[in-house]
Amino acid sequence: MKTTQTQLPTDTWITATWQEYIQAIEDPSYEKAKIYYHKGKLRIEMSPLGNDHANDHLLLIAAITLFTTTKNIILNGKDNCTYRKTGYQATQPDISYYIGENADVIPWGTSIIDLDIYPPPNLVIEVANTSLADDKGEKRLLYEAMNVAEYWIVDVQNVEIIAFAVADGGSKRINQSQVLPGLAISLLEEALKRTRQTNQTQVYTWLLSQFQS
Repeated sequence: MKTTQTQLPTDTWITATWQEYIQAIEDPSYEKAKIYYHKGKLRIEMSPLGNDHANDHLLLIAAITLFTTTKNIILNGKDNCTYRKTGYQATQPDISYYIGENADVIPWGTSIIDLDIYPPPNLVIEVANTSLADDKGEKRLLYEAMNVAEYWIVDVQNVEIIAFAVADGGSKRINQSQVLPGLAISLLEEALKRTRQTNQTQVYTWLLSQFQS
């Protein structure tokens, strides 16, 4: 793999060709970066992911696992998986899920998920510590165009989850998940708040009691 001759600006959207996206994602300089592409624009995220981002990331995965296990909802989750529609869009969300009848649609052994072959995930989650404005803006447009069913943004600094249902090329705020029926966004926000005061085991125990009630 070749290193890109000219280092590209990071943590901002720049005009770029699809070939430049391919070069960037194959460049070892960006091995730990998250790289997005949408309608001729490229974004390379190099911001370090610290303690707060990591904790909220893990909590969301654990909370969804506990909820779907207690409610017998079938799903398969992806952590930092790459999705790509050739020539048009590419994304690496923090967390994503295929749910229900789509749970097993991606066969084992698949590397990058080709959206020309497979459907998009039902739920995409971005954990935003330093990238909130972009997650609410350009990335929201990307996920609308990608036709995910739901898009959540975890606002780490304000301890909030901004959840959107996506349909007909647009999106609207929701207070309860539609792809995970019965899951209130406010309950997840309360779990996030509790992690600021106590350890994760105590929060998971509390969450499990809420889901089982």
